[in-house]
Amino acid sequence: MANKQSFTPAEWTKILESIMVAGIAVSAAEPSGLWGTLKEALASRSALSASKLDTASNELIKTAIADLETRDSRAAVEEAIHSRFAGAKPAEIVQRSLDNLREVSAILDAKAPAEAAAFKAFLNGISQKVADAATEGGFLGFGGVRVSKAEKATLGEIAKALGTAAKIA
Repeated sequence: MANKQSFTPAEWTKILESIMVAGIAVSAAEPSGLWGTLKEALASRSALSASKLDTASNELIKTAIADLETRDSRAAVEEAIHSRFAGAKPAEIVQRSLDNLREVSAILDAKAPAEAAAFKAFLNGISQKVADAATEGGFLGFGGVRVSKAEKATLGEIAKALGTAAKIA
């Protein structure tokens, strides 16, 4: 069974970063304004909380979430994300996020093959919850669609980067 010690510190930071990046990619695909962005951020946090409490979550997921909640790990991930996205436009944020997810997918396949599928499904789940969180294209909360075409495309690209099937609603 893989755990934090199964990875180098740089790999572990990328894995932790992927938890945040999975939602960031969807948010960047179709920027939702202030309220939409807040809803999407809350959806990402809610997905983490649900996975943390889910008895079916594997230990790698639970360990990653617990580690992400520590001050040192959180600081390392924030620094990595800041560095990754500094000066990037939304389309670049999506591509850089997909790059991270491809790297993490390869790391998981190589070093945690038994846990890889569950962790990738966890990342896909975060992305889907973020996509579902805010209505896109409406005005003052009226009209629009739950998941925009750009978000659907990004969900498909995330699944492809992780080597999984997309569950696009």
